[in-house]
Amino acid sequence: MAKNRYKKKAAAKEIAFERIKHLFDVADREYPYDPGRSDRYVSLARKIGMRYRVSIPPELKRRMCKGCGSYLTPGANCRVRLRGGILVITCMKCGRIQRYLLPREKADPALSVNGRQ
Repeated sequence: MAKNRYKKKAAAKEIAFERIKHLFDVADREYPYDPGRSDRYVSLARKIGMRYRVSIPPELKRRMCKGCGSYLTPGANCRVRLRGGILVITCMKCGRIQRYLLPREKADPALSVNGRQ
């Protein structure tokens, strides 16, 4: 019986993950027409993630404000800047600043002399 319950939980988590991705897609399409509705879709996606203990993927997590919960669209309601290898996203609604460390590019070993840079 425990195995069956585990399968049901795994299936529910997968469905929740797909639903979260779908809600972000719909929020992206809907934003130019009704930004409030996009914010609602993001809050629903967040609630689904909390209910089924599914983490939102990092590329989607960057599209929502952790302060006010709004859907972030660069140039419309958020400012995106690069500062020395750090991505800075500022929400224009609540003013919250989110910083993300960007991965460094690896140097080509063929360009280095004797394996050193």
